[in-house]
Amino acid sequence: MNDQFKSANELRKVLPSSRKVDAREWWLWGFAIAVTLVLTFAIVTLTFPGFELPFDKTYVFNLREWVRGLTALVLVFDIYTVYQQLQLQRMRRQLSEGDEMFRLITDNAADMIAVVDVEGRRLYSSPAYEKILGFTVEELQATPALEQVHPEDRARVTLAAEKARISGCGERLEYRVAHKDGTWRTLESTANVLRDAEQRITALVIVNRDITDRKHAEELLAHNALYDGLTNLANRALLVERIGRAISTHRRHPDLRFAVLCIDIDGFKIVNDSLGHSAGDQLLIQIAQRLQTSLRLADTLSRPQWRTDQEPVSAESTLARPGGDEFVVLVEELRSPSDAILIAERIQKKLAFPFDVEGHDIVATASIGIALSGDGGAEPEGILRDAEIAMYRAKNAGKARWETFDRGMRDAADKRLRLESDIRKALERGEFRVHYQPILDLATEHVVGFEALSRWQRPEGMVSPADFIPMANETGIILAINQQLLREAALQVQTWQRMFPANPPLVLSVNVSPREFAQADLASRIGRVLAELQVDPRCIALEITETIAMADAERSAVILAELKHLGVGIDIDDFGTGYSSLSRLQAFRVDTLKIDRTFVSRIDTDRETYEIVRIVVTLAHTLGLKVVAEGIETPGQLELLRALGCEFGQGYFFAKPASEETIEAFLKNQHQMATSTRTKAFSARSAAN
Repeated sequence: MNDQFKSANELRKVLPSSRKVDAREWWLWGFAIAVTLVLTFAIVTLTFPGFELPFDKTYVFNLREWVRGLTALVLVFDIYTVYQQLQLQRMRRQLSEGDEMFRLITDNAADMIAVVDVEGRRLYSSPAYEKILGFTVEELQATPALEQVHPEDRARVTLAAEKARISGCGERLEYRVAHKDGTWRTLESTANVLRDAEQRITALVIVNRDITDRKHAEELLAHNALYDGLTNLANRALLVERIGRAISTHRRHPDLRFAVLCIDIDGFKIVNDSLGHSAGDQLLIQIAQRLQTSLRLADTLSRPQWRTDQEPVSAESTLARPGGDEFVVLVEELRSPSDAILIAERIQKKLAFPFDVEGHDIVATASIGIALSGDGGAEPEGILRDAEIAMYRAKNAGKARWETFDRGMRDAADKRLRLESDIRKALERGEFRVHYQPILDLATEHVVGFEALSRWQRPEGMVSPADFIPMANETGIILAINQQLLREAALQVQTWQRMFPANPPLVLSVNVSPREFAQADLASRIGRVLAELQVDPRCIALEITETIAMADAERSAVILAELKHLGVGIDIDDFGTGYSSLSRLQAFRVDTLKIDRTFVSRIDTDRETYEIVRIVVTLAHTLGLKVVAEGIETPGQLELLRALGCEFGQGYFFAKPASEETIEAFLKNQHQMATSTRTKAFSARSAAN
């Protein structure tokens, strides 16, 4: 609109003003009258009786010729006068068209246009004022121009108007103006001056644009940059800023302590998975509201008793949601570190009452980590990380509890971080090796297959699986490690099947990690690898721990059915350490149970353990399942398992997990022994005959 108005203004500058046209017209009429009078006087004088021209032979004038000449001059001048009058009429039409254009622009402009004289009186207000502010033109004309301006902005508006009058150039200004309904609208204004013929400033032309919606949008963007969109709590950016402020205050006043509490909702994923994300969002909103109530109750704990010689600093608690199901509380001005623990306990008690989410009563517990000022990092991110480390310690220790941060936690966290980095680098460098542990038929002690195990061979030595497998599973690196293991081990077993043919052929057992079992495309990924390598699925057995299989029985049944459809075998590993039942295992279409080594190791020393193993073997055979005993280490354990009818076993008594070279030598030796035994038996039968 500003551009339109300027265009109209420029047009009016190009067109002659009404005053100039009037002056030109008066001059034309005055000149015409004067010339006409002079010529008329001349004609009358020449024709007046008694007037005679002197007779001269060289210069003779005839009265008729004089009259004819003067009449011609009158005619020419009249024509000129008519022409000038037509020009004036054309100029008037142009002025009228310009005025009409200016009126149409101002009357239909979306922006509000006002003309104010040097005394501040409103001379003109466009109709847009009524559309935007609700005031009629008459109502505006009856009030001073500054009356609708917000009291806090009047001084700025007055100063800007004065600058425009002095400099002749207005500046862009934002200020608030009252609406007729009592609300305030925000306007963006620019001012231009009007000058008279002597270039004196006579008025200000003010163009106002309503930017209320834009200002609200900007405020919303600024709010969203610092606050969580779901709970309207502070987000991570604002939290870090507040922690930084608390650190600065603590440095100036060491007795002003603060604490950061990191709160993680235990089992929140179950709510999302079972009731949906909408229910999860509703639960988070209710938790946020309850946490806010807890902080208001805990605020009295965080206000120290001030000495008279100190200037009080306002106590403030910040509740934030950095993301997901995690909340963080910053409590400032603690009297003692124990106050932070009291607040954590109050939060846990508050959360103990059930939440009503879409008709479901949900009980939420929280694991809370506490980092105190002076105990952790010197920067906001460091203190926040310390609180998160303590929270993870609380979660790993059993959930629904709190832990305070100590420096040992950071050392452990740094160690875990280095380990994760080293695992990733090891995968890139190809440091993971496949080791194989033979599985034997206990009746004949012949190898029937192998369990493939990942081993980390670092330049400085072998890393225990217990040191890296949990971390690899937690970070998801186990997916790449096990994919590499399946490919390498499947190719190796195919080689051994050709070198040492047997009926049935050698079988490869591969462990399925918890992270792998959680993948929806597990069956399809394994199927693609087997098809690519042209491996017979019947020669592959997938080992799934009892705990993983029973964590979500319905989902497990679906995944196991997809795996069985591939044609592979399904083994339940570490059986006896979980909480399964044999009837459920039958529904899972399981092929084999692997009795955990903790039972096998005590089978020859503990009567109750022996009875447990006996019952498991008997019931497994009743359900048509095969049994593999893990961790056989002594001849006594082997004999007892044979007596119980356990078909297969593995353990250090036969062979430790080893590289393909060592296992291949083991197979060659067993094959030679078997050949020698068959040869001796044949010779003995021949001699007898």
